[in-house]
Amino acid sequence: MPRPNIVLILADDMGFADLGCTGSEIRTPHIDSLAAGGRLVTSMYNCARCCPTRASLLTGLYPHNAGIGHMGADLGTPAYQGFLRKDSATIAEHLKAAGYRTLMSGKWHVAGEFESRDVATWQVGTEKHPTPNQRGFDHFYGLMDGAANFFSPHHLLEDDCRVDVIPDDFYFTDAITDKAISMIEGSVADEAPFFLYLAHTAPHWPLHAPPEDIARYEGVYDKGWDAIRTARHETMNANGLFQANWDISPRDPDVRPWEVEDNPDWEARKMSTYAAMVDRMDQSIGRLVAELKRLGQFDNTLILFLSDNGGCAEFMAEDGWARFYPDRTHDGQKVILGNRPDVMPGDAGTFQSYDRPWANVSNAPFRLFKHYVHEGGISTPLVAHWPKGFAPGGTAHAPCHVVDILPTILEVAGVDYASEVDGHAIQPCQGESFLSLLRGSDWQREAPIFFEHEGNGAVRAGPFKLVRLHGRDWELYDMEADRTELNDLAGRGGRIEADLQRQYANWAEACGVVDWDLQVPKLLAAWGMPSIDG
Repeated sequence: MPRPNIVLILADDMGFADLGCTGSEIRTPHIDSLAAGGRLVTSMYNCARCCPTRASLLTGLYPHNAGIGHMGADLGTPAYQGFLRKDSATIAEHLKAAGYRTLMSGKWHVAGEFESRDVATWQVGTEKHPTPNQRGFDHFYGLMDGAANFFSPHHLLEDDCRVDVIPDDFYFTDAITDKAISMIEGSVADEAPFFLYLAHTAPHWPLHAPPEDIARYEGVYDKGWDAIRTARHETMNANGLFQANWDISPRDPDVRPWEVEDNPDWEARKMSTYAAMVDRMDQSIGRLVAELKRLGQFDNTLILFLSDNGGCAEFMAEDGWARFYPDRTHDGQKVILGNRPDVMPGDAGTFQSYDRPWANVSNAPFRLFKHYVHEGGISTPLVAHWPKGFAPGGTAHAPCHVVDILPTILEVAGVDYASEVDGHAIQPCQGESFLSLLRGSDWQREAPIFFEHEGNGAVRAGPFKLVRLHGRDWELYDMEADRTELNDLAGRGGRIEADLQRQYANWAEACGVVDWDLQVPKLLAAWGMPSIDG
């Protein structure tokens, strides 16, 4: 059999419950079809935030070992330098050396901080701002930083050249898929196996979608977040999504009941736009699948789909995240920055987020959000499909982590993990291949899974998870009996609890985790902000 192609698709800020196959009312028939024809892994974990997840996924290392223990700001240590370390190697660097064509379209965001709205001053391609082409990708189209206006992005690259012309009918989700398809066509014409990293920015803020897609969800969310969240959980249980029908976590304490919401039309429009963004992403994945079939490549292509973190509760304030983004489009249209109830989201002249109440829906049935390492922040469904590699197998529940993606891909490709790249010794891989899980074996990860972000920490080993919020006491949960983290066993865990605390402390010390309180002043100085949003 020819060497398989590999397509790795990463959604941005999409919660666990936002796919049709995980209980959502959002239309995702193409992703659902891949799940039905392959495997749906229900206990895949990410790193709670976009940069750390991308660093870990790309390198097979925990984010601190890859250099991105937080985000893009350089906080003064190798674990927090904000860009990929040279003693790490990306999937592309491993596969390129083995003869694969390596392609990327979408969001990079593992290359330091880009502080200024004046993109003309950006130092792209320097040591602290490496481009995908400098880290193993033959071709790249997309964003260097974390988000952009979907209709009018402020800084696009094609390979290492700036793209300055934006068509009037531009929409970024469509554009990155179009470029990806073009890249695949070139690889197939050259008879080269390919690795495609398709890194969507949907459904990350700002809430932007074509009007015809928003219209598909008109009226759907008028019933409010409480009813939608309950309906999603009931669908999950009816479909037997998990190995147990856990109770749903209560509505987040900072979310008001829908019936007392002052701006229900605006809130419903926010979620309709978010749903349209997920829908449009699914449509684009459908176009990619159709092209793979047309080219005769679909059956021998491993497709992996997952999200970089849970749903995002960040409120878009004019003087918060929004101030880092241009307040005019490329054609001079004024952008009204921030979550203003007098402005309906969706078009290029707005810049809003869907906020905590709807993120609580996205993350059903779990607690908390992006940033946190409780289940709502770190859980993503993983959809895996490869007709020539494994038969349809329904759901799999063994816990695995994005650090395991690289060794799984290398096993699929028959490529060894490189110990040296460009003269730099590479750290040993910290992930474990879960290919046998996808093939139906009773696979279990050998090592525990660790998490740390902004002082929020966790370790999962077997059925048990030790977790804490920054500055709070440890909590302990039995994930097989209580994955929604409602029954805290802390203080009753005996030897297991003590051992998990010890393992976490050893891991944190070994990979360079620093007390978050010591990092906050550096971060605020780097961002020029009085406090951290979200």
